Amino acid sequence: MKLYIKYMVSLRCKMFVKDELQKLGLNSDSVELGMVEVQDDISDEQIEAFASNLEKGGLELLDDKRNILVEKIKNVIIEMVHFTEELPKVNDSDFISEKLGYDYTYLSNTFSEVKGVTIQQYIIMHKIERVKELLLYDELTLTEIAWKLDYSSVAHLSNQFKKVTGLTPTYFKELKRKREKNLENL
Repeated sequence: MKLYIKYMVSLRCKMFVKDELQKLGLNSDSVELGMVEVQDDISDEQIEAFASNLEKGGLELLDDKRNILVEKIKNVIIEMVHFTEELPKVNDSDFISEKLGYDYTYLSNTFSEVKGVTIQQYIIMHKIERVKELLLYDELTLTEIAWKLDYSSVAHLSNQFKKVTGLTPTYFKELKRKREKNLENL
């Protein structure tokens, strides 16, 4: 049986879900971002206990088909942006559509209706979060980050970064340095 879980976006969430299943004596075939496949039949009481335990950890068991689909879309985007070394060299729309097996127009309309933002806006938000993360690590140049996240140029990345955060990537990085310097002076 497949169960879909909202807000499950990290490896820590996966570990939490596995632990909660074990506490209930349930075995899982797989635990992926946003979805768990349970081997055993689950009683209504177990489902209620599982849902309650998930809520305590900030997660939510889904049962509405549209919300499940939106979570699948979000998880594909999160995996694509945060957990792959390089973004796929195909259009985001083609990648998402192929990964989920639905027409992109249907996915896009459903996502926009439920979330209030477009899939592309959601991708941009996650790409900017990833840029911030990579800037803070200070291991890659801005050019390398732009290439890694499939931006057409550093200028395109910088413009999008400023539009979303209000800061240039260089200034964002400088804020980190200033903060570290202030902490050293305490």
